[in-house]
Amino acid sequence: MKEANDMALIEQYFDTDDLHPIDLVEHLAEHHAWEFDRLADNQIAMAVEGQWRTYAITLSWSDRDETLRLICTFEMEPPAHRTQALFEALNTINDDSWAGTFTWWPEQKMMVYRYGLVLAGEQIASPEQIDTMIHTAVTSCERYYPALQLVTWAERTPAEAIRIAIGEAYGRA
Repeated sequence: MKEANDMALIEQYFDTDDLHPIDLVEHLAEHHAWEFDRLADNQIAMAVEGQWRTYAITLSWSDRDETLRLICTFEMEPPAHRTQALFEALNTINDDSWAGTFTWWPEQKMMVYRYGLVLAGEQIASPEQIDTMIHTAVTSCERYYPALQLVTWAERTPAEAIRIAIGEAYGRA
């Protein structure tokens, strides 16, 4: 209930058509006490602590296509002989993920979760939408992190690793 009241106060405080989406993200980062850095007028980077690790999240606004893009990353260095299994796991995970997609950037050694909120027609993102985007990114990374570790380091099959990881996630109190 407190979180709903907090979001209502944020929405009331930001009741304006001129508000930039990154301004909302900055306010949410302050509200949640996340470390952040406003990189530019249209971009912000922050660190959000999860159970498994700290996630680097960047949100960027594009005026051209009226999209708020979220990229959530964490470091990952799978052994070279496990990359094919990693890609198979990512395909399975992406089939199950409705709100965003995972990819692996080998040069940067980063696992990446991406999502874009299209706000065409001069739509305004609500604080709840942005908070949900961030929450969904972290939740998705937390949900699949154990499976990715099992595939790359325990040499489990993608199907087995995902089944084990999802079973553990649902089995926690």
